[in-house]
Amino acid sequence: MEIKIEAERYNPLLRRREVHFRVKFENKTPTRGEVREKLAGLMNAELDRIVVQYIKTEFGKREAKCYAKIYDSAEDLKKIEDEYVLVRNFPELKKKEEKAQAS
Repeated sequence: MEIKIEAERYNPLLRRREVHFRVKFENKTPTRGEVREKLAGLMNAELDRIVVQYIKTEFGKREAKCYAKIYDSAEDLKKIEDEYVLVRNFPELKKKEEKAQAS
């Protein structure tokens, strides 16, 4: 998997970097977790501060357009992002919810 950054800007109001990038891949579309790990290494950020908003594949290409947000702190991420985005990016949150509902 190869990542190419297309645009990056800092949003001081929400205290985050907003990154538009392309992902080239071999076989199947990479998961959000795989993209987050690769982006964390590339952008020198901790994994718990990164949220991948979308991964859009293009028909007939082994390439996807992606958008991610890298927050200054994990607390900012939890305060700002919607619950469904957090569950998509952090699957362990869904497991905790299911355990809490079962009790």
